[in-house]
Amino acid sequence: MKTIRNKKQTIWYDDSLLSDSPEQCCDPDYWQQQNKVIGSAQGRGTTWFVALGKMDAALRHYRRGGLFGKIIKDHYIFTGWEKSRSYQEFQLLKSLKEAGVNVPKPIAARTIKRTFCYQADLLSEKIPNAQDLVSILQEKPLSKEMYQKIGNEIRKMHAAQVNHTDLNIHNILIDDNDKVWIIDFDKCYQQKGDDWKKSNWDRLKRSFVKEVTKRNIHWSEEEWASLES
Repeated sequence: MKTIRNKKQTIWYDDSLLSDSPEQCCDPDYWQQQNKVIGSAQGRGTTWFVALGKMDAALRHYRRGGLFGKIIKDHYIFTGWEKSRSYQEFQLLKSLKEAGVNVPKPIAARTIKRTFCYQADLLSEKIPNAQDLVSILQEKPLSKEMYQKIGNEIRKMHAAQVNHTDLNIHNILIDDNDKVWIIDFDKCYQQKGDDWKKSNWDRLKRSFVKEVTKRNIHWSEEEWASLES
């Protein structure tokens, strides 16, 4: 990992993955000028998909959710460069990759200081030819073997002592080679012990139950045992 820092901003990046300008790699305008924007997705904000040559990447600007997010959309209290959300997620993805967990490769992170606050961005690998579990389960049920693959990936994440505080079926992907991926590690962290792991599982199960009602996904309680096994 390399670092570029001045009084106003810090950029951390992997120069083995990024050949474009690291100073501009977290600016959507830069990618548009290079004609490398290949798509976008809407969530709390716009996630831009860009072509890097070696891989496609997703550029995300950190935005607040909830009622507070309607007042202060994308500013966070600054308590240090390495305590920023972009740096924390960049480092966590790096640790997970090293532990053999299927997560996006972190490419670059940026933190911009604004007096007492900061804004942040993350550039990470876009998993090719992948769909989240919601999209897949709307079309068809999954096999017992696939649920076991999902469970195994979560087991690997927990073996790395990573608490995914928003583990739900939107954040689990399966690609066209039946490889399972876990994404969206904002506000997640490494934690000692085992007691907290059950809360990850409980949150995931609630998301299955919720989407049965909300989107009529193909899932039943019986399939949970395959995932846990």
